[in-house]
Amino acid sequence: MEHRGKPWQGVMVATALPLRDDLSVDYDGYAEHCRWLVGNGSDGVVPNGSLGEYQTLTAQERTKVIETAVAAVGGGNVMAGAGAYGAAESRRWAEQAGEAGCGSVLLLPPNAYRADERAVVAHYREVAKAGVPIVAYNNPYDTKVDLTPALLARLHEEGLIVAVKEFSGDVRRAYELAELAPELDLLVGSDDVLLELAVAGAVGWIAGYPNALPVSSSALYRAAVAGDLETALPLYRALHPLLRWDSKTEFVQAIKLSMDLAGRHGGPCRHPRQPLTDEQAAIVRAATEKALAEGLR
Repeated sequence: MEHRGKPWQGVMVATALPLRDDLSVDYDGYAEHCRWLVGNGSDGVVPNGSLGEYQTLTAQERTKVIETAVAAVGGGNVMAGAGAYGAAESRRWAEQAGEAGCGSVLLLPPNAYRADERAVVAHYREVAKAGVPIVAYNNPYDTKVDLTPALLARLHEEGLIVAVKEFSGDVRRAYELAELAPELDLLVGSDDVLLELAVAGAVGWIAGYPNALPVSSSALYRAAVAGDLETALPLYRALHPLLRWDSKTEFVQAIKLSMDLAGRHGGPCRHPRQPLTDEQAAIVRAATEKALAEGLR
């Protein structure tokens, strides 16, 4: 694990949450998974993100997931998801993350409705009162709220955010963001634009597919940010049939299936998520088996 200047930098895995057959949370399995990720090239974990199915967890489960991650890999290596419908609730999750010792929190904009700029700024102001470094999460597809480069620059200028998980897929934004807010850390938010955003100056990756293939994913990230395209590009091509699932609706089910195939426990998802269709599962299975046969791990 290389030295990271800041706890939100490097390969931070948005962790899948292992569920038992009765859909209860397997906390011991989750602790083991966090330790395994960090032992295989990842820098830290991001619990209670959408990949961790946070929307389906009770408050008690959500709290215990954070405590489990911190106990497993150390608080500085944990970026806790603080997404919630209201700013007050998000602030409480950020405070809880701070009390648990987390190095940062990942915060979506208000997403109960299509919030305007005033509402977005007020939301981040409220959660910033918790005193934990905030990584903004821009996912305009799911939230219907777009954190544009100009808006992110405003949030950063006010001292409300330290970084952004950029999931729009529009790599052109990286350059505008670097002009408007040069001190704001850009983190890759979608696995299938990793190389493009790394070349554009990203200093971290909030990652999905390392849940199944951490060693190869970490090698890809390190080569990409170092500008070693000779190493990065072949790896990226080999992994891309899997990485692109990270930006599809069924990303949780796809990654969990790849985990199962790679010898990890992915297991089921909670409702309303449904299992992959036979056709989707066949595509994920073929791509995963090909990657494993090529020695990707």
